[in-house]
Amino acid sequence: MAGLPQHLDIHLIRILYLLLVEKNVSRVALKLNQPQPSISASLRKLRELTGDPLLVRGARGMVPTQHGESLLKPAKRILDETESLFIKKSAFVPEEAARTFHIAAPDYLDTRFLPNVVAAVRRGSPNSRVAIHGMGAGADYLRMLSDGEMDLVIANWDEPPAHLHISKLFEDPIVCTMRADSPYAKRTGVDAMTIEDYLGLPHVAPSQTLPGYHGVIDAFLARQGMQRRIAVESPYFGLIPYMLTQTDLVLTTGRQFMRSYEKTLPLKTFSMPLKFPPMRFYQLWHQRVHQSPEHKWLRDQVSQAARALVSD
Repeated sequence: MAGLPQHLDIHLIRILYLLLVEKNVSRVALKLNQPQPSISASLRKLRELTGDPLLVRGARGMVPTQHGESLLKPAKRILDETESLFIKKSAFVPEEAARTFHIAAPDYLDTRFLPNVVAAVRRGSPNSRVAIHGMGAGADYLRMLSDGEMDLVIANWDEPPAHLHISKLFEDPIVCTMRADSPYAKRTGVDAMTIEDYLGLPHVAPSQTLPGYHGVIDAFLARQGMQRRIAVESPYFGLIPYMLTQTDLVLTTGRQFMRSYEKTLPLKTFSMPLKFPPMRFYQLWHQRVHQSPEHKWLRDQVSQAARALVSD
């Protein structure tokens, strides 16, 4: 702490943050309702304190230096944490609350699960909103949780990410499904599929999005020194069962996921000839919301929806 300058006030850090974001002294002066010379003086002081120009002239105005860029996240963190010191804590009353819950989830969950979560939140907190986010390729859910952009992530992993709080929701045994009147399905019993058959059949698989569903199947096969023949990849998991009805494709997925489709589509489900571990679904959240009453309430709604799914 000895290296900290005396009388360093939070307002100066706010000016630093805004200068790095806006890259313009005049705009920062307008935002803070201060005269421009005052912001220019603060910039001079910040340069003196950091020993760096922080902002320099670029082709289209000012641009942060490399060191300036590196100060953006720490400055925001200090401002966020300072703000949290003075927020008055009030009790969370679900029936009266009006907040937005952000949940990230893939689309290969049991078709009843997320609708049940949404229904539970609507019943318990009718003034709140629910924003469900997909988990597309490159989604940095770890950052979104730590930055507060996301409240919960629901998905499955071989090895759940470290440094996050986690609770297991349910397991789903893995099966193989295809069109019931395909030549292979007509001549083969549900427990008679061989490993050679399984690897040789044309597979449809979800496009790789994150270390999750697609990775679990192929990672397991790779550990056994095996590889299946993927003929089609699709980012739209909910459409894959319908693709099966018009093709020779087979789908490896969770037993629970297929149950509702089997009631309406002409499909046949086979036991796996390999001992795949079941898909394990979790909810993940960050330490920053671990003690928050509203987040605890949300996690309870998700847990209850999972328990109802398992006991159904």
